[in-house]
Amino acid sequence: MVYRFPGLLQRLLFPGQCRLCGAATPDARELCPGCRRDLPWLETVCSRCGHPLSGRPAGSGCGHCQRDTPAFDVTQALFRYQPPVDYLIKGLKFSGELAIARLLARLLAERVAARPESLPDLLLPVPLHPARLRERGFNQATQLARRLGRELDIPVSCRLCRRIRHTQPQSLLPVRKRRKNLRNAFSVRGELPAAHVAIVDDVMTSGHTAGELARVLKQAGAERVEVWVIARAG
Repeated sequence: MVYRFPGLLQRLLFPGQCRLCGAATPDARELCPGCRRDLPWLETVCSRCGHPLSGRPAGSGCGHCQRDTPAFDVTQALFRYQPPVDYLIKGLKFSGELAIARLLARLLAERVAARPESLPDLLLPVPLHPARLRERGFNQATQLARRLGRELDIPVSCRLCRRIRHTQPQSLLPVRKRRKNLRNAFSVRGELPAAHVAIVDDVMTSGHTAGELARVLKQAGAERVEVWVIARAG
């Protein structure tokens, strides 16, 4: 597929066009069948952290999780973090194209709804520090969580978890320093109203952000913590 990434005005004038290639789409869908098929879907992954696996049976754990088990129990990741998914996520995150959240959340909801396991009772977007939220103007994880909640009929809490330390961006740090950077960065406000919860974010890279938030949630009483992300790097 040739990706042209049509602008906002074009999509408003011609709503039946594929967001990636501009081709006409049936039923005003945002992706044509060809572009949807060509997305970097994840299939065989680590059952715990969602890291892509090759040559191993589905449901296997990766060596890292066996050596250093994260606080979360399972990860639902939809895509590899590579083109064109990375462009879509950057468009949401840095250009404020909030309609992309609707598209990505719908795709993730389809995958989650098809699994045999029970759904969580509460969705929790990874919080931004207030300073970062003022800088960006919105939290992309919140946008995704709200749309997932509507698609799957699951309550969403955007205030229960707080980011209380203004940490350095994880992407700017070497892997060995990322866990320390996030230590005690999160807190849970009040009583946790559900034992089975899912953390929602756009991308998982090292897993340290989700791991630290899951650790705090389990200290607050969560029994099972899932992580739902659009894409998995690595």
